[in-house]
Amino acid sequence: NTSKSCAAHKVYPYLLGEMAITRANQAWATDITYIRLQKSWVYLVAVMDWHSRYVVSWRISDNMEVGFCLEALESALETGRKPDVFNTDQGSQFTSNAFVGLLQAAGILVSMDGKGSYRDNIFVERLWRSVKYEEVYLHEYTSLDEAVSHISAYFAFYNHQRPHQALGHKTPAEVYFALAEAA
Repeated sequence: NTSKSCAAHKVYPYLLGEMAITRANQAWATDITYIRLQKSWVYLVAVMDWHSRYVVSWRISDNMEVGFCLEALESALETGRKPDVFNTDQGSQFTSNAFVGLLQAAGILVSMDGKGSYRDNIFVERLWRSVKYEEVYLHEYTSLDEAVSHISAYFAFYNHQRPHQALGHKTPAEVYFALAEAA
């Protein structure tokens, strides 16, 4: 269970329901998934641009504390780009004052999925399916470092070499950077 909420944290409304996502950096989303190691688990968080499916940043951690989520968000913002809206689930990492505060300080609108609504963040859920079936399930990682190395190579492939039918058979990087430069 990677999305445990915290009753003391504020939950924000879902803003993307009726919004047409037509350009890069209009909406980013994030989520956490688990990765099985030979003798333990690690957790993967990714920040994704909704329009292009480009993975802007990601991190892996051996615990579910907010730190690795903050690192992924900070890394994404250090690119010099930022979304208008940032969507998350209601997990305690994403509702934390530190995470929400970083978004608000950057002038980004906060959006959160409805409780139990995996479809609200469907593009990141599809990313997890791709990562797991095209990379993780094909290997048995023995360490966190090995998982980081393999997943790093996979995200480079995913962003820059793997064409997507929904993107007119372009890669996420082709769509993200073409549209981001035009904006």
